[in-house]
Amino acid sequence: MAVCIAVIAKENYPLYIRSIPTQNELKFHYTVHTSLDVVEEKISAAGKAMADQRELYGYVTNSKVKFVIVVDSSNTSLRDNEIRSMFRKLHNSFTDVMCNPFYNPGDPVQSKAFDGMVSGMMVQVS
Repeated sequence: MAVCIAVIAKENYPLYIRSIPTQNELKFHYTVHTSLDVVEEKISAAGKAMADQRELYGYVTNSKVKFVIVVDSSNTSLRDNEIRSMFRKLHNSFTDVMCNPFYNPGDPVQSKAFDGMVSGMMVQVS
């Protein structure tokens, strides 16, 4: 089950962060930002790192926007191709946000459609 999904701008500030247990939201902000070092090291490919009892997956677009998905490690049924599918959905939905003529690149993502897709991804995987 995905417990946190984040979209990080090219300049490493958050465009969107959502976590399921809201009482640990600050911890997830910290986890996502510390995982950016690993993502930067492996900028040409999707990287995987371990932290606590969670698995972190990173994906970088051509425009250097980073997606980070934190997955509960107790979910052993989640495979790499499912993670890739999650990133593909996330990237496509983010592209739809960027194509909106009223969205200013660099602003935080406040799209209800994007938020609904992320919420669906978090529940779907559980």
